[in-house]
Amino acid sequence: MIYWDIFWAFFIANLLGYGGGPATIPLIQIEVVNNNGWMTLSEFGDVLAIANALPGPIATKMAGFIGYELGGVLGTAVALAATILPSALAVIVLFKFVNLFKDSPKVKLMTKSVQPVIAVLLAVMAYQFFMSAFEKSGMLHLILLAAVSYLTLIKFKVHPSLVIFGALFYGGIFLS
Repeated sequence: MIYWDIFWAFFIANLLGYGGGPATIPLIQIEVVNNNGWMTLSEFGDVLAIANALPGPIATKMAGFIGYELGGVLGTAVALAATILPSALAVIVLFKFVNLFKDSPKVKLMTKSVQPVIAVLLAVMAYQFFMSAFEKSGMLHLILLAAVSYLTLIKFKVHPSLVIFGALFYGGIFLS
């Protein structure tokens, strides 16, 4: 039964996640953390940080890891299939209609209308991560990590994946 649950959670999240990785992350969080309780928000944040630091699509990396944690190799295969299937079906079914409606003002308006919803979902998720980090590590560590991350990203132009790994390393040493 766990494999059906894995499939359904990732299928729904990726079916409704218009626009790819950033749009699906809050939906995956709702399924994995809120609806099914497979992870805590903190654990989900760790998976998201690692998925962001590694190359490739975020949603598939998250699906692979979460699927493996829940159901081993078969869980990984099920989660990846559920993540890829909505896009694959959409490409197969809708491909013939792309040229008919690509210049339609209604389609362009619909696409622009979805963007604020995605922004709000990402903002809510960021706020939840902030509150979780504040509760678990305290204000001092949070301000220190934010300041050092800002300096390394903006002033020293360090690659974001190195900053993420540095923050994970710091958290592993000082916050565990």
